Amino acid sequence: MRTRQKERGTPGPQEPWNEIVPGLWMGGHYFTPPGGTREPAVAGREFDLVVSLFTLPGHGPAPDVEHVVREVPDDYLTAAQLRAVQEAATLTATAVRQGRRTLVRCHSGYNRSGLVAAQALVELGHDAGRAIALVRERRSPSALGNLAFVDYLTTGLATAYLLAGLDAGTDG
Repeated sequence: MRTRQKERGTPGPQEPWNEIVPGLWMGGHYFTPPGGTREPAVAGREFDLVVSLFTLPGHGPAPDVEHVVREVPDDYLTAAQLRAVQEAATLTATAVRQGRRTLVRCHSGYNRSGLVAAQALVELGHDAGRAIALVRERRSPSALGNLAFVDYLTTGLATAYLLAGLDAGTDG
């Protein structure tokens, strides 16, 4: 089972979002600037596409910005949830290839957004190990602390999807 960020004493992000590779940004709904207090990370018009794995009212993006929501838990995922992650990653990789500034976000911008961003990096030509390393280097060493998500990436999302479907006996 996963361990929540607050349960493992992981500090929250210091920035609302970070650029992982040109055009691909990763973030959350809150951040705590150095020496400051927790603030909402509100996406306005900074991005052409926002992919949210978690949403809260009032956190954007602006109404004229494309917003795709695929809410998934920060936990083990069903086959249907893995399919949603794959769809979000493919959409993200396509947008980055098209030169669109793309933000992938979840609550803190560590795990769910890390899973989608890293899978998008795999689709953009990185191997899984390098994709994981880039997410951790550019966002936070705490990113992808959910080891089940690391396993999904290193196993391959397509394989994880098939295994999750077998385990559940259904598609989700």
